[in-house]
Amino acid sequence: MTEPQETVETRGDDRVDLIANDTTGDGKPDVWVSDTDGDGKPDLFQFDTNGDGKVDITMVDLDQDGNPEVIVDGDGGVPPKI
Repeated sequence: MTEPQETVETRGDDRVDLIANDTTGDGKPDVWVSDTDGDGKPDLFQFDTNGDGKVDITMVDLDQDGNPEVIVDGDGGVPPKI
């Protein structure tokens, strides 16, 4: 059974994936960079570190200064749309 994941707060309720990239060449995205408040700037960063196609680490930069305020295991309750 999967343990519940911590839910993170983002800057907004919408999600626009600015980048969904396959860095390992396996045909599946493993890095997602997203805007959640509609300003076109990234504030949500997610990574699949083990190649299973699921988010393993989520980072949220609430003030968009380049330093994430929140880092959690899993998708943080905001899974990618892809």
